[in-house]
Amino acid sequence: MISPRRKKPERDPTAETVDTRGQDDTGPMVTAYLISGPVIYGALGWLADGWLGTKFLLPTGLLAGMAMSLYIVWLRYGKP
Repeated sequence: MISPRRKKPERDPTAETVDTRGQDDTGPMVTAYLISGPVIYGALGWLADGWLGTKFLLPTGLLAGMAMSLYIVWLRYGKP
């Protein structure tokens, strides 16, 4: 048995439309910034530690990566 097609409800021409393009990716983008900063700079610190024979550049890279990530998130999404 074939079901009848439903008609789409007609739009009210007097209703305001809200543009939501570009708002759906805010959460994933912030998460990506917060993860990628410490990972990249932590990896650079780990490589520099191995090359220079030190032990302080990995934590320094992790902290610097997190600080820069938070700053970038604040710049992009914190201001109204």
